[in-house]
Amino acid sequence: MNGASREALAAARERLDALTDSTSVDAASLADELAAVTALLDREAGLRRVLTDPAQQAEAKAELVQRLIGGQVSGPAADLVAGMARARWSQSRDLVDALEELADIADLTAAEKSGTLDDVEDELFRFGRIVSSSTELRAALTDRAAGTGAKTELLHRLLGGRAKPATERLVTRLVTVPRGRSLEAGLESLSKLAAERRDRMVAVVTSAVPLSDGQKQRLGAALAKLYGRRMHLNLDVDPEVIGGIRVQVGDEVINGSLADRLDDAARRMAS
Repeated sequence: MNGASREALAAARERLDALTDSTSVDAASLADELAAVTALLDREAGLRRVLTDPAQQAEAKAELVQRLIGGQVSGPAADLVAGMARARWSQSRDLVDALEELADIADLTAAEKSGTLDDVEDELFRFGRIVSSSTELRAALTDRAAGTGAKTELLHRLLGGRAKPATERLVTRLVTVPRGRSLEAGLESLSKLAAERRDRMVAVVTSAVPLSDGQKQRLGAALAKLYGRRMHLNLDVDPEVIGGIRVQVGDEVINGSLADRLDDAARRMAS
């Protein structure tokens, strides 16, 4: 998002944080309600355009939201969506994308409140690795001909009782309502949102053997010093990394593996 939409999303995230700070608001229930409104606006293009039309009075758009969903969702959820309707959006689609992001953040907030946010971060990462290593599973989860119920049941068999409730909700929503995103891109986006809950960046660390607790602590401290932010490490093991480690933070790769250094040396010799 850019321009007006970015500002509108930032304001909506602040309002969501204020809501979920209240002990009277159930963040997981709020996530479900925001996801339902996301699905409604995703289907109803005409309504989406009306709610983001700059020519319409802001208060009139907010009142329309209250009439449409006021009796279907809780007061906090309706007020949050009404506030978003008052804002200016660069594109009508941005409103739906923002609502989807707020639903995900609400679920992550529920995990944070229950003390399971770290577990959810790790489970999202591990699930992404499982999907990338199994073409059969990926095909089953992304098959457009498969019904929502079948995918939900498959995910429940995979994650139910093995992963935190927030992880199962987030992954199920991504798989059943991808809204044009690939499964990999959606999982990466969820991991980044989870890291942001604690103002941390995510580093994907690949090593030939599992790192010790001391090594993980030293690496996390070094990366935090380098980037100026706390760092969450997603750890992966790849025997083909002969020695050292490979670290990826966003689009940047810090390549410290022996295998890659050998490849670099071979390329320099060949040239």
